[in-house]
Amino acid sequence: MSARLPLPFAVALATAAILAAPWLGATSQDAPLPLPDDPRQARAELGRRLFFDPVLSGDRTVSCASCHKPEHAFADDVAVSPGVAGRLGTRNTPTVMNSAGRTSMFWDGRAETLEDQAIFPIENPLEMDLPIADALRRLNDDPRYAQAFEAAYGGPATARTLGRALAAYQKTLDTTDSPYDRYAQGDDAAIGAAAKRGRLLFIGKAKCAECHSGEDFTSDRFRNIGLFNRGSLDDRGRGAITGDPADDGQFKVPSLRNVAVTAPYMHNGMFARLREVIEYYNDPDRVVPDAHGRDASMQAALQLTADEIDDLESFLVALTDDRFAAAAGRGARR
Repeated sequence: MSARLPLPFAVALATAAILAAPWLGATSQDAPLPLPDDPRQARAELGRRLFFDPVLSGDRTVSCASCHKPEHAFADDVAVSPGVAGRLGTRNTPTVMNSAGRTSMFWDGRAETLEDQAIFPIENPLEMDLPIADALRRLNDDPRYAQAFEAAYGGPATARTLGRALAAYQKTLDTTDSPYDRYAQGDDAAIGAAAKRGRLLFIGKAKCAECHSGEDFTSDRFRNIGLFNRGSLDDRGRGAITGDPADDGQFKVPSLRNVAVTAPYMHNGMFARLREVIEYYNDPDRVVPDAHGRDASMQAALQLTADEIDDLESFLVALTDDRFAAAAGRGARR
């Protein structure tokens, strides 16, 4: 996994508007854009400014942070995010945190790297709706950005360096300091009894760890969890990318880090609360009885009790960094 810079939580817990204001309001168009001397930090800082600047949208009203909101762990708090002119997207906005080591991007895996992923939303007519050639023209015509790209990459902005700058910033968005992390490192008091019971359910009866594994609680694989029925739930997911009907209904397994603050959930944002997600997995047929191609591991109900669902939710909340959880009024239950 590539090296990551520390997450600047003054950035992570502020709103996009607050973050953008000093950059957009306090600097004249011709003023220089100061960058750190360290090349890696300079590229990340350039990417940060681009991330919060609506200059990359067609009507200059939407930035990356409009949908990837810092206070929601760089996800969004609506089922699908509005883009330019209020046009609604088709899927729930995933977090971009802890993305440095990911092997595919988007719910359907259509981008293989963060650098590639960064360009898609700019050109998407439902998101930022700006042809990349126009975006580059804007950046290179702006003396601040022209100087910044020259300093960071030795030349004018190109599609490649724009993607690299945005990715450099996103690679700094890393959290590994949740109550569960401290518990795993030996602090037995970091999580309560409910979360400890929930952890045993997570790796046992509830079978969560079959998909949500590893440091970031994602296998980086694609699974069909039963939210595709060729009717009311008609998003083919991975199948639309590969063209293989066997992949229909498969979506990327998301990370569970900071999951307490990234509601609503699933690729379509259909569940508003974390408990609803657990209840779905507990008995998928109750919610989607006509699912097509649902994973074999989900054919039978889990038969979790109400108390076990509470415990499992406590464990999931414990995967959220305290600084995000405090901002959202969530904390690991004792």
